[in-house]
Amino acid sequence: MITAISQNPWLMVLVIFIVNIVYVSFLTMRTISTLKGYRYTAAAFSILETFVYVIGLGLVLENLDQFQNVVAYALGFGAGILVGLKIEEKLALGYLVVNVITSQKDKDLPTNIRDLGYGVTHGYQYGRDGERTTMQILTPRKYERKLIDTIKELDEKAFIITHEPKNINGGFWTKGVKRKRLKNYQPENVEEVLEEISEAREMEDERNAEKEKV
Repeated sequence: MITAISQNPWLMVLVIFIVNIVYVSFLTMRTISTLKGYRYTAAAFSILETFVYVIGLGLVLENLDQFQNVVAYALGFGAGILVGLKIEEKLALGYLVVNVITSQKDKDLPTNIRDLGYGVTHGYQYGRDGERTTMQILTPRKYERKLIDTIKELDEKAFIITHEPKNINGGFWTKGVKRKRLKNYQPENVEEVLEEISEAREMEDERNAEKEKV
């Protein structure tokens, strides 16, 4: 099989391109996982990376004497980085902290965001134009866009900054994130969902009040 590939220059170009995409994708994923502190994930990617290197890249490096092979190698390297970044984006490992400053003081917004399943710590601070509600919201990375769209639906003028914490320790932040709730709503229907949650809470309060009377 290796001989057949070597005898066909265009097949060799294709093999070099594909092998380098796979190799560099694993390399990129390993690097990102290492930087994020996911040691076991990084170790797993390093195993796959080494496997591709030993099996495939040896063949590639032995056939870089032709210009088209060099071009395929370079293009595969660049494409591999893009593919690796895209895979990491889809996996969306870890959490993000979203800092929000509302356009005006809003006592209900933190509760609404919390009801949707996010972990929220909030307070009130003063800006140039008066008192504002500030929130630190913890969300899995895969729900970042959903959270931002939700906040815009509830307060389109809110100031939003996101950052990725390197370490999370103490408190109940990760436990406070209710993934099932996060999956079960869409930003465009957030007001309807919050109304349903509010009605359910009122019914629960009424039942508890009746139990206390009994």
